[in-house]
Amino acid sequence: MAEEYMQLDVVTPERAVLSRKVVEVIAPGSAGEFGVLIGHTPFLTTLKSGQLIAKAEDRDIYLAVGGGFAEVIADRVIILAESADLAEDLDIDVVKKDLNTAQEKLKGLTKEDSDFAKWDKRARISEVKLRVLENWQKTS
Repeated sequence: MAEEYMQLDVVTPERAVLSRKVVEVIAPGSAGEFGVLIGHTPFLTTLKSGQLIAKAEDRDIYLAVGGGFAEVIADRVIILAESADLAEDLDIDVVKKDLNTAQEKLKGLTKEDSDFAKWDKRARISEVKLRVLENWQKTS
């Protein structure tokens, strides 16, 4: 029996990151991680920064997403992300440098400082990217 597929589209304000037929999507919902298979009940939810895994017939696709929205329709998942990067497009040295820079900037700031939120978010996104890279490398 042939497997059934659903369409996954991951887009950011800047670009289309992924458009692919997949069998399952696991995403970082704001209320917790959720999985979607074909025929899932339609819903709309917010996403937090985290790892998104798309299970395709030939491989698992790992992405680091920086928050946004997910819309699930019977045979389609649309991810509207603030940022999204495929694991294979990430450079571990660049991600580590970004994380170190953000952590250094945060050292001298308090939550009341105007730049705190920017650097805190950058640090969290860099941590997500590192985790996604590690998980992707384990499966490659």
